[in-house]
Amino acid sequence: MGQETTNVADIQQDVARYSVRSTLRVPASADRAFAVFTDRMADWWVKEYTWSGPRSLADIGIEPGIGGMAYEIGPHGFRSDWGRVLDWQPPRRLLFSWQIGPDRVPVPDPEEASEIEVEFTAEADGGTRVTLEHRDFDRHGEAAEGYREALTAGWHELLTRYATAVGAD
Repeated sequence: MGQETTNVADIQQDVARYSVRSTLRVPASADRAFAVFTDRMADWWVKEYTWSGPRSLADIGIEPGIGGMAYEIGPHGFRSDWGRVLDWQPPRRLLFSWQIGPDRVPVPDPEEASEIEVEFTAEADGGTRVTLEHRDFDRHGEAAEGYREALTAGWHELLTRYATAVGAD
């Protein structure tokens, strides 16, 4: 990590060739930070980043527990599973596969998927440090570096919205 670092809107991003690590602080307990990330994705996920599109997205979420699916539901109940929970340790850690290729086509083989690890660390003042690492972009083949670049900006936008959602209640 660490080839370049940016700090915009209180989100620090450390970028390596095949990974991006984003760190931010949210003014909520680790329990709440974890719950908003997993149970309330529809409140902060950018609808333009979905297959259904902004007008048709009915829901987006992560099913709890190891083996649960990251999914979205579109028009007429159409469901697209785009990841699988690999580790589930509320409110401390979440690890899931990212089975969306650079061409936005599902990647059915988990060995060809990148991974997202999210850690929620409680701080003494009651806030939580959230660290998200999207790694293993090399599994996406020749487009890996460009895909990582696009998702570096994408995660910044998503996490900015996530922080707003955590602080909203």
